Amino acid sequence: MSVRQTRKYTHKFHAPTTLKTDSIFYRIFQSLPSTFFELINQPASLAQAYQFSSVEVKQLAFRIDGVFLPNTSELPIYFAEVQFQPDKKFYSRLFAEIFNYLDKTELINNWGGVVIFPNRSVDTGATERYTELLNSPRVTRIYLDELTAIAASSIGIEAVKLIIEPESTATTKAIEIVNSARQQIIDAAQQREIIQLIETILIYKLPRLSREEMGKMFGLNELKQTRFYQEVFAEGKLEGKLEGKEEGKLETIPQLLALGLSIQQIAQALGLDEQVVRQAAQPKL
Repeated sequence: MSVRQTRKYTHKFHAPTTLKTDSIFYRIFQSLPSTFFELINQPASLAQAYQFSSVEVKQLAFRIDGVFLPNTSELPIYFAEVQFQPDKKFYSRLFAEIFNYLDKTELINNWGGVVIFPNRSVDTGATERYTELLNSPRVTRIYLDELTAIAASSIGIEAVKLIIEPESTATTKAIEIVNSARQQIIDAAQQREIIQLIETILIYKLPRLSREEMGKMFGLNELKQTRFYQEVFAEGKLEGKLEGKEEGKLETIPQLLALGLSIQQIAQALGLDEQVVRQAAQPKL
């Protein structure tokens, strides 16, 4: 839940570049809303009764970005906040925002607050005034480095874990998540969204990741959905060649090799014999 009121709060993740963790989490919650309920030990099926969105309090000119609104008055409203940097005034701001919203809305639902930290060391907000709330079931604090306790992890939970995965194993973990998405998710649009999400996390975690390395992680169809592919071939030249004559297809082979695809993958994608692809891949003397 990011609230903007004359100033903008930015959450930072300590990586080579700034990772906008709140927007990453909100994308996860939009694509796989069941992930949120898994994080708070609720049935994943409960997501069907909620809509994840932002809410605006016009009287006070602020917006709360991470809110799960139920479709029935019997279920609580959940406010989701992502906090990746220490902030002494975090809890005072958090509860002020929640209670301001509850005061202005006509909804009669109960409520719950969920705060996501990378680890306990970031949880440095002053708590003296809010001890009763924080010690009650009404507020749930989640520390990502402790999620290993979840034995059977879903794709959503694994995507969340990837955010704090060590750089040395992040690529391997990302490949596992992408492969799981291909096997478990039937809807093509949702599958592309998950792959784009994993790519976004990796780009922020590993800004020096090359096109070759990205290509090894994704097949040709999935690679077309990534930012790398769209930036390199934004003019659509490659698409036209892939659909054109054999001469045009041969011209694309060095480019596809540079993206990390194998001879076998290229041959399959272009409808060419592997030997033809190998010959075209040989450097010209």
